[in-house]
Amino acid sequence: MRLRGFGTGEHLAAEADSVAVIGLGRFGSALALELMASDTDVLGMDTSEELVQGMNGRLTHVVRADSTQEETLRELSIPDFERVVVAIGSDLEASILTASLLLEFGVPQIWAKAVSDQHGAILERLGVHNVVYPEKDMGKRIAHRVRGNLQDFVELGDDFAAVRTKPPADLVGRTVAEARTRDSRGVTITAIKRPDGGWHHCTTDSVIGADDLLLVTGPTRKAERFASGR
Repeated sequence: MRLRGFGTGEHLAAEADSVAVIGLGRFGSALALELMASDTDVLGMDTSEELVQGMNGRLTHVVRADSTQEETLRELSIPDFERVVVAIGSDLEASILTASLLLEFGVPQIWAKAVSDQHGAILERLGVHNVVYPEKDMGKRIAHRVRGNLQDFVELGDDFAAVRTKPPADLVGRTVAEARTRDSRGVTITAIKRPDGGWHHCTTDSVIGADDLLLVTGPTRKAERFASGR
């Protein structure tokens, strides 16, 4: 399915697997380009001519437009999109007004960027269920990496995380069964990446090498302690 036809006086036809990204700052543009890389058609929108020109030819369609104007959104067929991302961060009023219009249109999936807890609370009270905090979440991920020997950290829920880390020295040369990490450290080794290969689901017979990367899941503090070698 594709985004079809856009030009002067034309309406954009949005197909089911396309996404509209409103706001093409650092977060919005990175998100839009990642969607394009995964073969998802993207309509990008911003009020900045510079940002729009910068994304021209890189997205399926990109347009300079004011997302707080209902008629503008209708002309761009935004009510027909099943997924819309409000990536506006610098103008809270525009973010809130845009989200309100999308809710009035009945867009099934609305994702909205929040730049503060207060901003996020307003979006949630409006009825936006997918509120994201890019700066806050990235800050938390980096903080966890700084505190330990983590190469990556993803919080999966309350007090549960997945971490990518080098193996503690005392586990090198052991099999996953011998390591008994669930009993001794409260975490589970779910996958192993060898230096010369990709990721593989580990088995009880998988031997842990000094240069391997491990994907470990478990309670956040225990996962961090594992990564620090404790």
